[in-house]
Amino acid sequence: MNKSFSAIQEVIRNRRTVKPPQMNGQQVPDEQVRQLLALADWAPTHGHTEPWRFRVYAKGQVKEFCRSHAELYKARTAPDKFQQQKYEKLLHMGDQASHLIIAVMQRGNLPKIPALEEIAATSCAIQNLLLGATALGIANYWGSGGMAYHPAMKELLQLREEDLVLGILYLGYTDKPIPEGKRLVPLEEKVEWYA
Repeated sequence: MNKSFSAIQEVIRNRRTVKPPQMNGQQVPDEQVRQLLALADWAPTHGHTEPWRFRVYAKGQVKEFCRSHAELYKARTAPDKFQQQKYEKLLHMGDQASHLIIAVMQRGNLPKIPALEEIAATSCAIQNLLLGATALGIANYWGSGGMAYHPAMKELLQLREEDLVLGILYLGYTDKPIPEGKRLVPLEEKVEWYA
């Protein structure tokens, strides 16, 4: 097995979700975050539309975004559906994170390319970023909770109707052990091989 395959196999197999409250508040150097964004930029893209866009929040701006997210939830949730516990979770989600990145699929101007392909390309960009973070020892989390997929988030971010938020990414460091990975369904049950 060649060294490149072994190295990438190791990173892919060891990437794990680390929820932001498990992070320790230590700051990731901005230059490393820029390196991760450069990796994201090498995702596959049909028609070279490069639909991924990232909004990076660092330092005090992480908590500011979390406050805005919590207030958005409060303002756009019917009183009988509002949960104070959820509000508090959104408010404090980034307290221990170094950086928060909102990943957006910005729909291109080539109507022949289906939106699904733009979503897939942006998801690949996110995976590139998360794998790079793992390789650098940076804990990471791809979140989709709260108002991430709600139309009100698009308004908050001033996105167009055809654009989509694909997640809120949290980066940081953790002192906790990273759990072992597992798969519940054997690979053989997921593959049909024709030869």
